[in-house]
Amino acid sequence: MAGDADGIEGALKRPTLPPMPQNDTPPAHTEAQAPIELVAYRTDWPARFEAERVLLEAALAPWLAGDIQHIGSTAVPGLAAKPVIDIMAPVFSLEASRPAIEAAIAAGYVHYPYKPDVMHWFCKPSPAHRTHHLHLVPIGSPLWQQRLAFRDALRADAALAAEYAVLKVRLAEEFRLDREAYTEGKTPFISRVLAHPLG
Repeated sequence: MAGDADGIEGALKRPTLPPMPQNDTPPAHTEAQAPIELVAYRTDWPARFEAERVLLEAALAPWLAGDIQHIGSTAVPGLAAKPVIDIMAPVFSLEASRPAIEAAIAAGYVHYPYKPDVMHWFCKPSPAHRTHHLHLVPIGSPLWQQRLAFRDALRADAALAAEYAVLKVRLAEEFRLDREAYTEGKTPFISRVLAHPLG
């Protein structure tokens, strides 16, 4: 389901990192067994994110605690990815943002209680065919920080992004119909990157 945000949850399970799941790996049964398909980077992905950001800023305004972020592989220029725009919106708390679930549904998203202890998760337009993933995450939480750290590390280091691309292509070929194995295969790489944050 998810993009790279998913691998971060696996990485966060490691004892050297905060005891928190990565970010976005939709349950296999909601994927309708769709195979993992990576495509070359598309220059329209930033614009697609921006269009959705405008829509979501209006729909979720009462619950937003900061700027909506583009995360995952589609947020890294030049990186191959599943063609799904991953979006992370900051909220003050999961409890206070529960009414935002209905607002997101009204904006065309489908809610699924995936990792409900750390985020409110959505996809659009349907679980079987996804063009966007939306994650409402408490601002400043471990998950929020880890997702941004991983994205920023890839954006800042072309060699690191290239290494990740090679890994993703190999895993997608090996585990084309097994999203859990695909995600787990990325965990060691993500853990290594998060263990050495920028700066």
